[in-house]
Amino acid sequence: MDIRRLEEFIAVLDTGSLSKAAEKLGVAQPALSQSLARLERELGVKLFQRSRRGAEPTPAARQIAEEVRRGVFRIVNAIDAAQAIAAGRAGVLRVGLVSSALVDILPRALRALRDEAPGLRVVLREMSNAEQAQALSRGEIDVALVHTPVALSGVMHEKVLMRERLVAAVPEDLLPGGQDRVSMADIARAGLVMFPHEQLPTFYESVMDAFRKEGLDAEIVQEANRTLTVLACVAGGCGIALLPSWIRSLDFAGVRYCEVVDGSRLPSFDVSAIWPKRAVAGLADDFVRACGAGQ
Repeated sequence: MDIRRLEEFIAVLDTGSLSKAAEKLGVAQPALSQSLARLERELGVKLFQRSRRGAEPTPAARQIAEEVRRGVFRIVNAIDAAQAIAAGRAGVLRVGLVSSALVDILPRALRALRDEAPGLRVVLREMSNAEQAQALSRGEIDVALVHTPVALSGVMHEKVLMRERLVAAVPEDLLPGGQDRVSMADIARAGLVMFPHEQLPTFYESVMDAFRKEGLDAEIVQEANRTLTVLACVAGGCGIALLPSWIRSLDFAGVRYCEVVDGSRLPSFDVSAIWPKRAVAGLADDFVRACGAGQ
């Protein structure tokens, strides 16, 4: 059944007149009358009694009116939703992310998507690199925001979203008042608080290699798998952590952030978007584009 005919039925019902309904719908009255006649034939019932006073709904019309009204509403909503999804303005997108993506990348993406795709529901899961790699390969997330490099199976897109230098997170009681610079030797003496090797193997090895090239033997005194846990360990006096410079935006009691004066050998701390390659661009592509909006 043509949804247009149902909409015409509702218009005549609401206005009580074929001429007023035709004006409201922007159609000729004879065409509207013919359309209603076809609807009556399809339904096998008389819907309106025409008179000089207008179009009076029959008992059958009154009986089905609310059901038709609800049905039209649902169909129109379904069509709108389908068109929004097809246009990339709606749907569900599952995003995995490391904590480094929370400060700048994610807020920027959400702001852009709120304007461009208000019907899109983004499901967020904070996860480690290893957890995201598994989730992406199993199809449990659509986009991974990870520290790169990372080993992943399948054919993937990859885009670097953030590349930051490292700063030292130092126990506050380890520094004289006002000091905001430390050396690699200072860090080696205090010991390192690090993410576990299996979580970020390339980053871990690159940091240790930087100390070796400086002729220093740096010991890992504490491992922690989340950024806030790392900061808590630093505040507890366990050692010094090397973290991306965005960490300065977090005021953590007992921790002072310092430049590493001779840290040119230290690696950068990268966050990249990784998502499966598809023949046709989809919501994941739109999300990654939004992550870089305004950079």
